[in-house]
Amino acid sequence: MAALAVIGLLAFGLIAKESESLAVGEPAPEAELPRLDGEGSGSIAEYRGRWVLVNFWASWCLPCRDESPLLQRFHERNRDRDVVVLGVDTQDLTEDAVQFVRELGLTYPQLRDPDSDSPLSEEAFGATGLPESYLIDPRGELALIRRGPVDQEYIDRFVEPLIEGRS
Repeated sequence: MAALAVIGLLAFGLIAKESESLAVGEPAPEAELPRLDGEGSGSIAEYRGRWVLVNFWASWCLPCRDESPLLQRFHERNRDRDVVVLGVDTQDLTEDAVQFVRELGLTYPQLRDPDSDSPLSEEAFGATGLPESYLIDPRGELALIRRGPVDQEYIDRFVEPLIEGRS
């Protein structure tokens, strides 16, 4: 009986969290966060007019490590288009996050959410775990949600068609 109660509470928590999350078509949060490199701050708003693939990650997250090379390649392929990958490190130590970025050779912009409770946090997006990615359209509205790691099939089937105007 106690086990059923615990399962029920967990399910209720997930449902409640899901109901607080953003939906496709809604404006993305635009608050500023510090840049991971310590050089000022940044936000989604500075990329208005471009597609932005926001990726929440942490250095201790193995699926985050696995998807990072793909995100880097996507970033490199789209440098000359109106597309940017924006990493947001969360639930992490700054030193560990900086080492992660260096080790994997990530060159796309990186923000840091030190408290996981800013208006541009994973909580503001309604994230349920790491990694999670959100495609923001040039108007600043949420176009796609990916719970879990991004893979090439997801990029090919969902992200590229939107960016290229084929959907």
